[in-house]
Amino acid sequence: MRPIVGIIMGSDSDFQVMKEASDMLNYFQIPHEVTIVSAHRTPDRLFNYAKEAKDKGIRVIIAGAGGSAHLPGMTAALTSLPVIGVPVKSNALSGIDSLYSIVQMPSGVPVATVAINGARNAGILAAQILAVSNEKLYCSLEEYKKELEDLVMKKAEDLEKDGCGK
Repeated sequence: MRPIVGIIMGSDSDFQVMKEASDMLNYFQIPHEVTIVSAHRTPDRLFNYAKEAKDKGIRVIIAGAGGSAHLPGMTAALTSLPVIGVPVKSNALSGIDSLYSIVQMPSGVPVATVAINGARNAGILAAQILAVSNEKLYCSLEEYKKELEDLVMKKAEDLEKDGCGK
């Protein structure tokens, strides 16, 4: 099946973070592709990826980057597909630089931005965007959220039963 979500990252060092987006897309059985596209080192590749994504069947792009983190914004500048930015924690400024770079987009070039290293939420958000026109996927998301609720309720029950610090 052709991928409908593209996961791109600026470097292979971002893979451990971005894998969580892929894991969530796998959970929801959403076909996707994962590749490296550096805004600074491979600008032609970035341009081609963003311009050709829709024609390849991509419907949402998840772009993760650290440091100056131009990949999500430049991708959004080149396509009208929804782009979800994942700021990847950097060594120098703990990801704050990446977060600011992604979230401070100029008017007219939006990038939905998740938390630093929040690729898991990026995968869920991509699923939610796609679920707008896919009832089966919407139901899967409803089930997932119910599972999260059940997990929290079980933990609360266990804590209350065992007593905190007793």
